[in-house]
Amino acid sequence: MAKSRFEYVRDYEHDRILLPNTFAVVRLDGRGFHRFSARYKFRKPNDKRALSLMNTAALNTMKQIPDVLLAYGQSDEYSFVLRRECVLFDRRESKIVSTFCSTFTAHYQFAWKEFFPEVELEVDMLPSFDSRVILYPTLEVLRDYLSWRQADCHINNLYNTSFWALVLKGNISEVQAESELKGTNSSEKNELLFSRFDINYNKEDVMFRKGTVLVRDLNSRTVETNNSTSGIELSKRQIEREEKKRRKASIVELHEDIIGDRFWTSGLGRYIH
Repeated sequence: MAKSRFEYVRDYEHDRILLPNTFAVVRLDGRGFHRFSARYKFRKPNDKRALSLMNTAALNTMKQIPDVLLAYGQSDEYSFVLRRECVLFDRRESKIVSTFCSTFTAHYQFAWKEFFPEVELEVDMLPSFDSRVILYPTLEVLRDYLSWRQADCHINNLYNTSFWALVLKGNISEVQAESELKGTNSSEKNELLFSRFDINYNKEDVMFRKGTVLVRDLNSRTVETNNSTSGIELSKRQIEREEKKRRKASIVELHEDIIGDRFWTSGLGRYIH
């Protein structure tokens, strides 16, 4: 940057640096997606095209940012888990948040025609996302965060499946459907779906019920680059090789339970430490 007498204004800039040796999770949420989905007539209660579009944008974001170990998505949100040793942008929060937000949004718009070939995006209703970063100190707490998001997926999807069954198949108004479901628990919603609409909720598309997990298939754990945890100082070339390994690792799309232990002990989650 060129020197000038105006350079003092940089003193007003402030970077929040993320704590080291923690899992940073960047969560993106669609802005105004209730209106957005209504404008482009997304199918109710779930539009597989829209969810697949979200998955594609997330997959391509992971391809560009190799520090992402795992991503979890449902509805109009996606959470990206960065490895503990990540030093992306020297762990500057504003850079990380803005990069994920812009990269994901760009891929979402770029892939739109693949899933909605007959629908033109309109300039007054373009997709956009907000994002935040949260730090989790241990794998246990990170698992609880991801369990919270998957539990949220189940709760919301069961409600939406019941709500739209009442509206679309039961031919009642949205206000009436909301009133009928008020105070009902999961068992009652399952019974309503089966007895009145012959819908076995457990046989609904697993992506709708459990969301989507994108995870790098790392055959062996990469060498840690954090000196405080590994005791090994890596050269710049070694660090570049480890990044290349992560970038080349295949990214697997799963629709399965991540609340229980199996994914973390015998599945691909075992590579996350």
